[in-house]
Amino acid sequence: MDNYYIQIILQLVLALIFGAAIGLEREFKRKGAGFQTFSLVALGACLFTILSFEFFNFFVGQSGVSFDPSRIILAVATGIGFIGAGVIIYRNPQIEGVTTAASLWCAAAIGVAVGAGFYFLGLLTTILAVLILIIFGELEKRIFKK
Repeated sequence: MDNYYIQIILQLVLALIFGAAIGLEREFKRKGAGFQTFSLVALGACLFTILSFEFFNFFVGQSGVSFDPSRIILAVATGIGFIGAGVIIYRNPQIEGVTTAASLWCAAAIGVAVGAGFYFLGLLTTILAVLILIIFGELEKRIFKK
């Protein structure tokens, strides 16, 4: 197996692990979208990104073909918005699921970053996202909630 395939395998596994880290925090808080969902979102976003760059490399230089990898990344961001909208629920007098939706959006961005080869950026964003969910969640509970 050459380095090309090893790199792709590592990118996919890394995106899965980063998504799982966020999903694990959601599981601990007993949220509907958890370990599996976040792993799949980050993994799928990573795959779409890898494919977008592969398609770009395939079509580059071919006459009459215009291909921009950022379009697929934009489609990932838009598509995850639909999934996020599906987890947001209005229960009078409050809205639930917004943090989960935002977390899914962030997991997709992490998958895109890893798929584009920005591993440190994906790792740093994962760490920050988990810290936000843990630390800010506790602060909200103690300061703002009755």
